[in-house]
Amino acid sequence: MADEAEKPEKHYQGHRQRLRERFLSGGPDALPDYELLELLLFAAIPQRDVKPLAKSLLAHFGSFNQVLTATPEALMAVEGIKENSATYLKVVQAAAQRLARQEVLNRPVLSSWDKLLDYCHIALAHNDIEQFHLLFLDRKNVLIADEAQQRGTVDHTPVYPREVVKRALELNATAIIMVHNHPSGDPTPSRPDIEMTKMVRDAAKAVGIVLHDHLVIGKKGHASFKSLGLL
Repeated sequence: MADEAEKPEKHYQGHRQRLRERFLSGGPDALPDYELLELLLFAAIPQRDVKPLAKSLLAHFGSFNQVLTATPEALMAVEGIKENSATYLKVVQAAAQRLARQEVLNRPVLSSWDKLLDYCHIALAHNDIEQFHLLFLDRKNVLIADEAQQRGTVDHTPVYPREVVKRALELNATAIIMVHNHPSGDPTPSRPDIEMTKMVRDAAKAVGIVLHDHLVIGKKGHASFKSLGLL
């Protein structure tokens, strides 16, 4: 019986090596989305041609970002994706979020606004449930904490101004930026968004804390309360 090393190479093994070489020489921009997704699936599914699966995932979810941000349950609903593959894709998403977070944490936020927006988009833009984050800043406007306060429904997240202010005082924060996503994709602030923001602003102002901005994140853009003249 032939050794494993003597068995003929399966057709996809040469493809995998060529794809790795293209990635290493040209970087991620050298690969279309389905091939980048193939690279991720190589580690999770070592003994199978994963090109059809990568294309199937993109067709099902609509984009590379939406594949990575899909829930494990939604991923495993696609034929060919098991728990191991779903877990691997979610680890990649978590790594991307952590890298983006490190670009803004413990740094002056107002002078690195574009990086902050990038981080917010990575963390929230493709969530299908509304989630509310508070970014706490010190006297030099350095980001000292990012905390998810609430996770709501597809169109509403309850926010309590007293709890926002209480947490800011616990962290010795002197300023806040509020961030939440609109799963609909449209970042236009709603009337409840505007009313809630005014209540938080007034509660924070009463104890000397500044509300710098409230960002609403959509799939393809964002809205800034400050830029819109709502703060």
